[in-house]
Amino acid sequence: MAVTTYQAVGRRKTSVARVRLIKGSGQVTINDKPMDDYFGSETLIMIVKQPLEATKSLNQFDIYANVYGGGSAGQAGAIRHGITRALLEVNPDMRLTLKKAGFITRDPRMKERKKYGQKGARKRFQFSKR
Repeated sequence: MAVTTYQAVGRRKTSVARVRLIKGSGQVTINDKPMDDYFGSETLIMIVKQPLEATKSLNQFDIYANVYGGGSAGQAGAIRHGITRALLEVNPDMRLTLKKAGFITRDPRMKERKKYGQKGARKRFQFSKR
């Protein structure tokens, strides 16, 4: 009997998360570490669990995520996006619930590039009249 795995990729800012969902007891492993060890903050742990709570499937799947790039908040958002996409593979009927919560949409906000002739993306060099 083959174990069914549901895979998806989630992204936010510069973070990319490859997520696998396997029927199980609700363990979450991120980069081969338990989620509580990987994310120190309770808020980030809550962000990761949001799609599971919304679809009432908190203890139905074991989640394995490989995430790289960005900071901890971006990585949590990327994992949340990946879990959402994987849950849609499991059951497409969850789409309405997840869409209402705003988890399906990829957050497009990225760091704006630095422009030439300027100090940063928007900030100019100091102007001197004399």
